[in-house]
Amino acid sequence: MKLLPALIAALALATPASAQDRPQWSFAIHGGAGVIERASLSPEQDAAYRAALTRALEAGAEVLRNGGEALDAVQAAIQLMEDDPLFNAGRGAVFTAAGRNELDAAVMNGADLTAGAVAGLTTTRHPIAAARAVMERSPHVMLIGEGADAFAASVDLEQVAPSYFFTERRWRGLERFLTGQSLPIPERPAGAPPAPADGMAALQPAPPLDERKFGTVGAVALDDRGHLAAGTSTGGTNGKRWGRVGDVPVLGAGTYASDREGCAVSATGDGEFYIRATVARDICGRIAAGATTQDAAQAEVDDALSLGGSGGVVVMDAAGRPAFALTTSGMYRGMIGPDQPAWVGIYGDEPRP
Repeated sequence: MKLLPALIAALALATPASAQDRPQWSFAIHGGAGVIERASLSPEQDAAYRAALTRALEAGAEVLRNGGEALDAVQAAIQLMEDDPLFNAGRGAVFTAAGRNELDAAVMNGADLTAGAVAGLTTTRHPIAAARAVMERSPHVMLIGEGADAFAASVDLEQVAPSYFFTERRWRGLERFLTGQSLPIPERPAGAPPAPADGMAALQPAPPLDERKFGTVGAVALDDRGHLAAGTSTGGTNGKRWGRVGDVPVLGAGTYASDREGCAVSATGDGEFYIRATVARDICGRIAAGATTQDAAQAEVDDALSLGGSGGVVVMDAAGRPAFALTTSGMYRGMIGPDQPAWVGIYGDEPRP
């Protein structure tokens, strides 16, 4: 019997850590920030956005609760939002002044700081998948334009006609913007459905977001191995010109993840200011220096956007604590965890659990 305590101690050392000893996964998303007020959304639009956010949360959570990796969860959720015309990414993307949809995305793996980014895609159905392929299947970090689409096709990512991304409400938004800027309205894209008759056009729902400036989707995750990841995807700004690229594919500006710094960030808003202020990386630096996740996120957003513009971020730390920070009246957002049922918010004053 005297050997029993020693035997128990030896077995404890030889036994892998229990599930309770492993980090608990956590997941959070955003779907764009902007002037989003209760009066600007109908009850039906409000419900549609909440349902779409919940579907994306559940897609990421399904990966993580089954022991999957943070990167897989991020990609699963973002691909759903890229396919949803409610969001300014993928099929819901806004148009350039030339009448094209040009898509940007990035992913970053906190475990080893590998990353991939794409800009100006026009035929790849899921830009976030292309960004991950750049990270894992090329020697590069960022690809742009026709070359990025060609690379995506070469690794068998689904290609679509540019008209796949066309939505009537985004086209109407472009027409309104260009008219207000006294710029010419381009021809309707090839392959787009016929324009609605005048009477039907009035029935087209107006986009609730100020899509000239805002619109991006993103996700941050912590898996049960303790690894962080971040991803972001966008159609950019409505009526953009000259091949404009914002912060989303710029690592350290709109997207960043680092296990060493204990932080993953995805941003949305006025990308020019996020680039100048390296918002995503600076949030991670603040957290590494000892700031709380929420304080780091809000302080950085406030500081960066004091330069001008508006926006928000979603952040995850190494303990799985999500934070949302915004300088706008609303941001589509949500979070979920093993002990946290799916929660979604739209308006800035909605209390989170």
